[in-house]
Amino acid sequence: MAVKRDYYELLGVKREASPDEIKKAYRRLAMKHHPDRNQGDAEAEARFKEISEAYEVLSDPGKRQQYDRFGHEGIKSAFGPGGFDFSRDFTHMADLQDILGSLFGGGGGGIFGDLFGGGGRRPAGGPQRGVDLRFDLEIDFEEAAFGSEREITLPLSKDCEKCGGTGVAAGSRRETCRQCEGQGVVISGVDFFRVRETCPVCGGTGSVVTRPCATCEGSGRVKARRRLTLRIPQGVETGSRLRIAGKGEAGLRGGPAGDLYVVLRVREHPVFQRHGDDLLCDVPVRCETAALGGEVQVPTMEGYAKLKIAAGTESGKVFRLRGKGMPSVEGYGHGDLHVRIRVEVPVHLNAAQRKLLKELEEIGDASNYPAERGFHAQAEAFYERRKAMGK
Repeated sequence: MAVKRDYYELLGVKREASPDEIKKAYRRLAMKHHPDRNQGDAEAEARFKEISEAYEVLSDPGKRQQYDRFGHEGIKSAFGPGGFDFSRDFTHMADLQDILGSLFGGGGGGIFGDLFGGGGRRPAGGPQRGVDLRFDLEIDFEEAAFGSEREITLPLSKDCEKCGGTGVAAGSRRETCRQCEGQGVVISGVDFFRVRETCPVCGGTGSVVTRPCATCEGSGRVKARRRLTLRIPQGVETGSRLRIAGKGEAGLRGGPAGDLYVVLRVREHPVFQRHGDDLLCDVPVRCETAALGGEVQVPTMEGYAKLKIAAGTESGKVFRLRGKGMPSVEGYGHGDLHVRIRVEVPVHLNAAQRKLLKELEEIGDASNYPAERGFHAQAEAFYERRKAMGK
């Protein structure tokens, strides 16, 4: 399997690049490698998909943060099985059409037909697929760990029932646009430099409405609120995307609806810190337990587990409980739970407690505290070297 290249290197930007710099870099490379400008060049198409994957990650704050922290492993769950799929995972079609529209007549053509289900340019005034929508949803850590169902309400466009989505009043029909003569595009420029642009009068449909429907004012669609039940699988993390086919904006003139992409953000948890499928848990332990050894109660996904620690366990020591981490979003196995010991010093001591600690201090010697002894030995060595230098 080929090693994936760094996304910043692919786009030719620095790691601290601004969103605008990232978009400009993608614009330049997309113009260069778009398949319509490189007919029959499989390498250019592969390169185009590669930079589109990089742009998909780096233009999204959540996915970019995960990538910066954990690399390609950090955003693995953001894409489906097999990794990034342009037709399924690329959510910036509007950006791409805006970038390339003037060169390709507003329709995209080429790779758009193959990857967005368009099958090439549509005839003017024909069905048009609805746009994909993005919905950001914040969920609790527990929902990510065990899965859940959420009901969400979205303001969407749907076909106008009055005119059946045509946009024209009863007894009327759409008329051919005189500006583009029904082609949906106009050509401007002189000599060898000629540019195809979407017709500004009909918006690329090739036809106009002379008597618009009073309900939708000629758009063919009206706003409505839709309630959806969303199933959140266990193991998702910040930046994970859920695709709901056909639940985006309604299509125009009988075209299919777009898709809905729900982008998740998992709230931070006071007990567990997540790193991929692994979890980190800081467990406070009494100083007497750390000194004498004993059992510690450790919270896991299934409930408390008993962890035996040896006498003299120091603060910061980490134990690993295999298979006690988060479930994999891909449906197999669990990560590990890393337990970090935090030795707690007692506070609010009463007289009896203070007396016992004072007695312990008086009978203790340097052998009881090797870290302290080693620290002062290193400090003394520093002063000896300083003295030898005559400083």
